[in-house]
Amino acid sequence: MKGKPVFIPSDRPLRYACGVSGSGTNYDKIYEADPKKPHIVFSNAPDCAGVKKAMERNVPVVTLDSNIYFKKMWGIEKVPRYSVERNSYDMAVMTLVEQGLKGEPDLICLAGYDLWIGDWMAKRYFPRILNVHPGDSRKYTGLGWRPTAKAIIAGEKSVKSTVFFVDESDDGGPVLIQSRSIPLSRWDEKLYDVKKFIEKMEIKNLTDFREKAKQEGNNLDIALEAVSKEIQDVLKEEGDWMIYPFAVHNLITKGRVALDGRKVYIDGVEMPDEGWQVDTYGYADSIK
Repeated sequence: MKGKPVFIPSDRPLRYACGVSGSGTNYDKIYEADPKKPHIVFSNAPDCAGVKKAMERNVPVVTLDSNIYFKKMWGIEKVPRYSVERNSYDMAVMTLVEQGLKGEPDLICLAGYDLWIGDWMAKRYFPRILNVHPGDSRKYTGLGWRPTAKAIIAGEKSVKSTVFFVDESDDGGPVLIQSRSIPLSRWDEKLYDVKKFIEKMEIKNLTDFREKAKQEGNNLDIALEAVSKEIQDVLKEEGDWMIYPFAVHNLITKGRVALDGRKVYIDGVEMPDEGWQVDTYGYADSIK
């Protein structure tokens, strides 16, 4: 196989750590695809639903309240991503994770984990950290509904979600897989006025859209956000929840994935920059 495998199957099953901060729906899908696979859940929000779900399943859980940690340990609230304070927190959390697993995790899945990880963690575990992005991470950055709104403004015909390897960049790590394209034509009626406004005002980005909508007093900024959130909900169900479990259990666990720098190989085949395309390959056992 070309490149260095992310995981080599052996007599010992892959063991993973899953980071949650909220509802834990992405974790649900990863867990449900293989409930017997050994794993641990970690969280910066001890009372979140994702933690409660793991406890109900008798899954080992480690928590370290980030609000308390940064205030008590460092006396600060806003923490730069690339900082000693951030690395200190990550080291503390991952020490607990490795103690719980009795070794390093073969894979770390960020599943609605709402803290940026620092450079120490990104370097130590690359390429063993996965995250999912609600859009094409190569083109549209941002949280929540924003990547969808940016895609609409850019005139895209469809949207898709992305599972990628986390590195020291902001969601710019090598792409592993992208979901099936979801056509924006489903929302043509709801987006009619928004698209006309974009065309008329020659809007190029989300900031420009917001400013011009407020200047015109037409509330289209509110409309764009509302429709983008609706699309994101569909994208999560038809995108995230499909590709994340597949990436973990069908690609990495089976030893099908290798990296050479930023180049991703699956089944020994070099992937394009946009990774495995479900539009092209579906959820096949092999692409050879």
